[in-house]
Amino acid sequence: MSTQDIADLIARLEEHERRLRFSSFSNDDAWRLGCLIAELAEERDAAITIGVRRHGQRLFHRALPGTSADNDAWLERKCRVVDRYAASSYLVGTRFRAKGTTFEESSRLDPDRYAAHGGAFPLHVTGTGVIGTVAVSGLPQAEDHALVVAALERFLSV
Repeated sequence: MSTQDIADLIARLEEHERRLRFSSFSNDDAWRLGCLIAELAEERDAAITIGVRRHGQRLFHRALPGTSADNDAWLERKCRVVDRYAASSYLVGTRFRAKGTTFEESSRLDPDRYAAHGGAFPLHVTGTGVIGTVAVSGLPQAEDHALVVAALERFLSV
């Protein structure tokens, strides 16, 4: 990927985070969002695991057929990145690649606990900040991220 391609990707990922924000986020919202992601995944025949959390509390979890406990571990690792950086796991990893390095080489964080791979996205409430995460695991990282973005766009109707 060229320097310009990485810069364009970062701009696109940052735009997702500016645009995909909530006015509020309830337990019912978490359930509806998680179910929407599951529906989109089933339409695409995608074997993914889905997680939605607010303030560290798991509000939704579903593992579709074809997934394993490894997907749960990936969810945890990607969500820790969002919690630490208040940015999507894909954006964090891409920013490291833009600097000519990798998250694993340069973050100084344990790669067994943190993964800056696409699929975890911050739940941002306007006027409050990041209050949780929505995440999927099971597809290549760009596809994991795109599935979450598509669900958020539909959920928020933006």
